[in-house]
Amino acid sequence: MRSLLFSLYFLISFCGLSQEQQTIIKGRVLEQETNMPVPYATVVLMDAKQNQAISGTTTDEDGKFTVEASVSGGYLQISFMGFKTLTFKELDFSKKETDLGTLYLEQDTEALDEVVVRAEVSTTQFKLDRKVFNVGQDIASTGVSALEVLNNVPSVNVNIEGQVSLRGNSGVQILIDGKPSVLADESSNALGTITADMIDRIEVITNPSAKYEAEGTAGILNIILKKEEKKGLNGSISLNTGIPDNHSVGVSLNRRTEKFNLFTQLGGGYRSLPRDNTSENRNLETGISVLSEGTEYRNEAFFNITLGTDYHINDLNVLTLSGNFAYEVEDQPSHTYFSSYQDTILESEWNRKEVTDATNPKWQYELNYKKEFKNNEEHTLLFSALGSFFGKAQESEFNNITTLGSAVNPDQQTETEFQQADYTFKLDYTNPLSEGFTLETGVQYVINDVGNDYEVRELDGENWVVDPNLTNNFEYNQKVLGLYGTGAYEKDKWGLKLGLRVEHTNLHTLLTNTKEDNKQTYTDYFPTVHSSYKFNDDFSVQLGYSKRIFRPRLWDLNPFFNFRNNYNIRVGNPDLQPEYSHSYELTGIFKLGKATLNSSIFYLYTTDVVERVSIFQDNVTLTTPENVGTNNAIGFELNGKYSPLDWLSFNGDFNFNYFQRDGDFEGQSFDFNGQRFSGRLTGKLGLPADVDVEVSGQFESDYKTIQGDNSGFVFMDLGLRKKILKGKVVVNLAINDVFESRIFESIISNTNTYNFNHSKRGRFFTLGLSYGFGKGEAMTYSGRRR
Repeated sequence: MRSLLFSLYFLISFCGLSQEQQTIIKGRVLEQETNMPVPYATVVLMDAKQNQAISGTTTDEDGKFTVEASVSGGYLQISFMGFKTLTFKELDFSKKETDLGTLYLEQDTEALDEVVVRAEVSTTQFKLDRKVFNVGQDIASTGVSALEVLNNVPSVNVNIEGQVSLRGNSGVQILIDGKPSVLADESSNALGTITADMIDRIEVITNPSAKYEAEGTAGILNIILKKEEKKGLNGSISLNTGIPDNHSVGVSLNRRTEKFNLFTQLGGGYRSLPRDNTSENRNLETGISVLSEGTEYRNEAFFNITLGTDYHINDLNVLTLSGNFAYEVEDQPSHTYFSSYQDTILESEWNRKEVTDATNPKWQYELNYKKEFKNNEEHTLLFSALGSFFGKAQESEFNNITTLGSAVNPDQQTETEFQQADYTFKLDYTNPLSEGFTLETGVQYVINDVGNDYEVRELDGENWVVDPNLTNNFEYNQKVLGLYGTGAYEKDKWGLKLGLRVEHTNLHTLLTNTKEDNKQTYTDYFPTVHSSYKFNDDFSVQLGYSKRIFRPRLWDLNPFFNFRNNYNIRVGNPDLQPEYSHSYELTGIFKLGKATLNSSIFYLYTTDVVERVSIFQDNVTLTTPENVGTNNAIGFELNGKYSPLDWLSFNGDFNFNYFQRDGDFEGQSFDFNGQRFSGRLTGKLGLPADVDVEVSGQFESDYKTIQGDNSGFVFMDLGLRKKILKGKVVVNLAINDVFESRIFESIISNTNTYNFNHSKRGRFFTLGLSYGFGKGEAMTYSGRRR
């Protein structure tokens, strides 16, 4: 394409020139430091008198070039981003052919530094069926995990419990490099092993095309990880420390040769994540209340390594083999204070202490084969096979110490053996049949095999006795076969993409203790439509529709889930059915001088909505997921960026949706209307001496739930960066949740009961230092998870 543009440009230039002797100039361009070829370097033959281009080309994969022109004089310029421009003024145009031999480009450290500066701020791009959030080196990302990065992405919110929602809807499918991954499993907290420096971009797909599996009623978040391919040896090293404990070291290395690209990332450290909790369960009929207040900790030592290689068999075939291994050792002490009241009279008090130890091994391996066809580089066949495993071996002991009144609860022990194995096989074929029309088709087969062996023991005198009512072994096996086809027509102004996906699901769960067997088999059709029209360079619109599904996961189906606070227990529902959604969206993209503005109007209709319903009995709140009716939501979203000055920029987004719920559960009506909105504003200020300051503020409104209300909140993050040695060394300081105002608070109130829950993580300080070598850029690595 670049050669074609050069040819058109110089063809016009030739119209005004007289015929001269035909001259051929050729040579080869290498890097001075590594002796590696420089592909796609710009080679231009310039007119010395008028100082304008006469002819030009780009170097090939081996760094070779050939320039032809009919001239009697001039000079040659060779340039490439990040290198000093090479100029030849003494050329002999009397010869028909001149071979300049091997030429060397010298690295321009100042130019490289400028490139890094331009890439520091995260930006959002709009494509036919998705928004692409390019992850920059925002200061607020210092020492944070993928969850915190997601919380900076427009349309995405992550609460302090780590639950990810898209436009207020928690039915989100999270992918890694376009595929399901154990690292994207929210329930295992594995997103913490992915850190900000490892992420290249995040694709927000609110209306996915049929190419993607239909899981996730809210849409898809696709996390694309970095895989450096700069030739030679490149890398970076980082150190981080923080309060509360957040200490880590990270290394990223890449070695590229003609045939192989070897890449690795590894890190390790220790972190402590305290969380303050307060709750109240009140029986309005009997006047009995149980209050609890305490702090939970998650102290964790961790290690993570990614290793892989690309083998370029030839120009058209690439084989990739990669693997990831992570290991965590957890210590989760907690101390909760309980008090029981009859009306306003204090009747009893006791402390509940928890000591929990756990080991969490995680690994993943993947084989990819990509074939390109000679007629078009976008004509491809891609096969991938992925396997992953997540395990948890956990033991807990709960001791209850009565300080007032009679003993209420016995001491307890729990033991968990959890294993999850996932396998994904994909075959995708893409064929650009013409310049504007592209056909895609493929097949995917996903196997999820999970087992959770859970045992509860109570102290009876001096003996620990197994409680059969709380002990279970739950097995979960799901297989999904998907077939899809899409056709897309896209020109400069107008584009249209149609698709259909068919998925067959086979789900089997078994509670081995009671022999409760649940089998579900169903086939679904998922059509998709996407269209775009560009009115001019400053205004374009997009239109999309998709049908999606949310399949209940293990944690939704397992009858036993949480036993930490035995007055607030979460359990699963093995009879839970999938929910379905129909999503419609209209987006406008505007450019207004130094500002860009993107706005969307969307409508989401969801059936068999999965909601967590709380049942209050004997002062215990039991929360379980249920299918409760339908949800109609219409919303408006606004994203923008404004850079009034070179050293000042603002990014912001606002999301509003109005919803109507219809449904009932066990004779209770859940019909109600509500609204929810959120916003984020980030300002970046560039100061002298390579110092940057970043301030980010975010707010969440309160909103109604099917049984009560969740409170709103406002919080702020602050960051400071200093660059040393032209960006090769970077020092970062970040303060997350400056005013400790980021909370989760819910109230469930009816005529008979009242339930209140409040949680807070608190303020986090992180200091980071990183160094980049070769062509590697200084990064910000940390293992902080939440």
